[in-house]
Amino acid sequence: MAGDYSINTGRVRTFGPVDYALFVLTLLVSAGIGLFYAIWDRKRNTTQEFLLGGKKMPVFPVAMSLVVTFMSALTLLGNPAEMYNYNTMWWYLVVAFIFAIAGACRIFIPFFYNLGVTSTFEILFPVTGLHLWGSVVGMGFVVTFYTTLGGMKAVLWTDTFQAGVIFAGLLAVLIQGSIVMGGFGNAWLIASNRSRIVFDEFDFDPKTRHTVWSMVVGGLFFWVYLYGINQAQVQRCLSCPSVKKAQMAMFLNMPGLILIVSLCCMIGIVMFAFYADCHPITFGLVTKTDQLIPLFVMDILGHVDGLPGVFLSCVVSGSLSSLSSGLNALGAVTFSDIMQTSHCCKNVSEFRSAMISKLLVGFYGLLAIALAWVVSHLGSVLEAIYIVFGILNGPVLGVITFGMFFPWGNKWGAFFGTMTSLVLLLWIGLGAFFNDIKTPLSVTSTTACNWTTKAGITEPNVTLTTTAVTTTTIPLYQMSYMWYTGLGMILVWGPGIVISFFTGFTKPTSIDPRLICPIFDKLFPCLPEKILKPLRFGIVHKGDGRQNAGELLLSLVSSLLSPDGTTGR
Repeated sequence: MAGDYSINTGRVRTFGPVDYALFVLTLLVSAGIGLFYAIWDRKRNTTQEFLLGGKKMPVFPVAMSLVVTFMSALTLLGNPAEMYNYNTMWWYLVVAFIFAIAGACRIFIPFFYNLGVTSTFEILFPVTGLHLWGSVVGMGFVVTFYTTLGGMKAVLWTDTFQAGVIFAGLLAVLIQGSIVMGGFGNAWLIASNRSRIVFDEFDFDPKTRHTVWSMVVGGLFFWVYLYGINQAQVQRCLSCPSVKKAQMAMFLNMPGLILIVSLCCMIGIVMFAFYADCHPITFGLVTKTDQLIPLFVMDILGHVDGLPGVFLSCVVSGSLSSLSSGLNALGAVTFSDIMQTSHCCKNVSEFRSAMISKLLVGFYGLLAIALAWVVSHLGSVLEAIYIVFGILNGPVLGVITFGMFFPWGNKWGAFFGTMTSLVLLLWIGLGAFFNDIKTPLSVTSTTACNWTTKAGITEPNVTLTTTAVTTTTIPLYQMSYMWYTGLGMILVWGPGIVISFFTGFTKPTSIDPRLICPIFDKLFPCLPEKILKPLRFGIVHKGDGRQNAGELLLSLVSSLLSPDGTTGR
């Protein structure tokens, strides 16, 4: 491919002054929003105002914040690399989004909203040229600054700004990449001819890395955790004035979520077509697959001052949105679940409570910067940390839903179920890591690389790279990571019910009805009352929870058109 590209010159472009200026501008705008709300709300200094935005936030910023909270820099860099290294099966994850968000709207949002909690765990008590440290410290202090000063309002509105930056950055890369490749259709054809376009993997083997079933069903459990019970997501929904507003925000977030993932997948296809005959890692341009998308951006946009900076701002926005959401959630959980229940903070004033929450957010922000320094020195151990972090979702989802759906469960069942799930998943995940279980990479080529630009490096005899799957005597080690969350949830439920039986079931009639979700009413609202009544296990709920889809849609439209925003529960 003719042009001043890295595969022809052997050199990687770097950012210019305009690109850095856009990076700094993104940070300044985010900090400015936090400062604005710190001044604007200085007379409303309460914990509810700081952690939940006074429960008066409009639908749109909440929806945009939901979109970008978990669409982090890892998504923006990792999804295109997934398309490059493997195939398009990852795209099926958008189907899981639809079911997970629908389930969250139907089951989890009304449950948490009607409880009026701040922390999800409260329900368990009753049952490229860019200098690494310049960016880490800069972004860390900026996000800590605006989250500490402005609270939830600053987080939501900066997330909205950052969502716009993310969309702009992704579109710029996709459009210019498609132009360079002679159209997206041509890039798709090249990827198809090299076995990157795959949508027909229906294998039922749980050891297969990505199948329709693992992506849709396994992905469903993973995203139910994120959109159903994750602290950051629940806090956003609780910042809305009503259940219906929160449900609207969740549904409005769905198209944005699907669009970001689809744009990343399409960029990955174009990127593969661009490097189809010169694998950058083999050619020595980069060392990791996560560096492919920055290299691609510099190749196709580097000749225009400022355009690489748009993508840099895009990645920065993904990082800021995820970090700010985490800091705000950590502050809420620490104050509500730990400090407020202790003797020292039980009777403090609203003003002091708000100040304590702000100090907690500031502390966690500084801690995040310090941990980033530690992580940068971990090397290969970082992969083990990601494995451990990933498998924590299952036990957490399991214990929360165990408390919500099983009224006869007790504390011993919840404890031993959670520990069983955690230990078994850690065993599987760490076993896979230490046994070096890997899925073969798809074929790559170096036939079109300009090897004359690489002094001392000779062209390899082979034109493909692949990694063999390590065989093991324990098949569980080979299980796809997409099943971890669902398996973890089941491993809590099973032992939890058994242990509760042997230690004495809790009487359902002795429980606050608000703490139990009438799951059968939610999932099967059309069943007759004579069937649903015994499935409530003697618990009398306010209403029967059987609002059908048509009623829900009418309620959402009514809430949207309501001038005062108070329609709904």
